[in-house]
Amino acid sequence: MTDKNLQLATFGGGCFWCTEAVFQEVKGVEKVVSGYSGGTVPGKPTYREVCSGLTGHAEVIQVTFNPNVISFKEILIIFMTTHDPTTLNRQGGDTGTQYRSVIYYHSSTQKEVAEQVLKEVASYYEDKIVTEISQLDVFYEAEDYHQDYYKNNKEQGYCSFVITPKLAKLRKLHANKLK
Repeated sequence: MTDKNLQLATFGGGCFWCTEAVFQEVKGVEKVVSGYSGGTVPGKPTYREVCSGLTGHAEVIQVTFNPNVISFKEILIIFMTTHDPTTLNRQGGDTGTQYRSVIYYHSSTQKEVAEQVLKEVASYYEDKIVTEISQLDVFYEAEDYHQDYYKNNKEQGYCSFVITPKLAKLRKLHANKLK
């Protein structure tokens, strides 16, 4: 990072197009990049390989944020309340390990905060939270056509039927945290 005031957060909550669109609207978020992490196959994976479910990678986003505007804890609360952290390897119609709910921490402090947030939001859900908390190993940036996907494809069916309702939920639950 060139700006020492900025920090990184990396997590996945299903399709990265959804989580990217959510965090592009959050105050204090400087940049959101879609990508892959958590796999067991060496080398940079392709979207097709990740979608096969054979690489072990999750679709994730990496958020560059200003902690003087929004804290890591606040980011995680938004994350945990804008996807379903109780469904193992699934978000809506998207199924497979690549769609798992996961927080990749960058430091021991982030790990502690993630564990705390999961405990705090547990009562919000009827079912048990299955969100994985793991140390970030490598983040691979997804192909260019996945970046800013919702902004560039709002009329596409998936965007209209899946992402637009997630954004409505974000705006309802976290209006005071939006740009």
